[in-house]
Amino acid sequence: MKLLLFAASSLFLMVMTQAGRPSQMFNTSAGPVKITPLYHASLMIEAGGKVIYVDPAKPAKVSGLPKADLILITDIHRDHMDPDLVAALRQSGTEIWAPPAVNATVPASTVISNGETKTWHGWSIEAVPMYNLVRGPEAGKLYHDKGRGNGYVLTYGGKRFYFSGDTERIPEMRALKNIDVAFLCMNLPYTMPPDEAALAAKDFHPKVVIPYHYGKSDLSVFEKALAGSGIEVRILNWYAE
Repeated sequence: MKLLLFAASSLFLMVMTQAGRPSQMFNTSAGPVKITPLYHASLMIEAGGKVIYVDPAKPAKVSGLPKADLILITDIHRDHMDPDLVAALRQSGTEIWAPPAVNATVPASTVISNGETKTWHGWSIEAVPMYNLVRGPEAGKLYHDKGRGNGYVLTYGGKRFYFSGDTERIPEMRALKNIDVAFLCMNLPYTMPPDEAALAAKDFHPKVVIPYHYGKSDLSVFEKALAGSGIEVRILNWYAE
């Protein structure tokens, strides 16, 4: 295991390589938060003895990982909502939080919609909009309709973590405040290209931004566009074999 310690503004981050998964650890006033990429838009959060999964979906490999205390789902598409993987991660007491559109396929213990904020074991969880402005499969249709899916802002120990879900550079993202760590999507044709994602990051200026859901996007474009912005860009391998 390789360990690299460094400071980034008020955040202390620890990066470790574990079974090919580059985890990130962030200090908060309530203790450390460890976030591990699984695949594409799937990730695991560990803090305070609890385990949260965001959008667990194949081909993410979850064998050997801890069972979920909470599963957050953003949208109905198969790279975000996977009933089989949700079932594999469930244990007695697992909660599933999701927007109403997801609830029809994966029954949620808590339905949460854009604009709602709820608390869970020391976390504040806010559902925020994620949607397309212009991109869709054909004229008059969008890949992601406004109000159907959720991005999430999770706050723990005074640190705010944003998970964008599938979205373009929307006004609601521009209005985000005091984001410490942002997981920001990019991937054409469904969300946005790297240069647009960089503009979106500049809009709300998180301390750290981590691209995810990026597919074959050229991340060097994203990095170069944010050079000198004061936003720390961290590139992780979300597609490790």
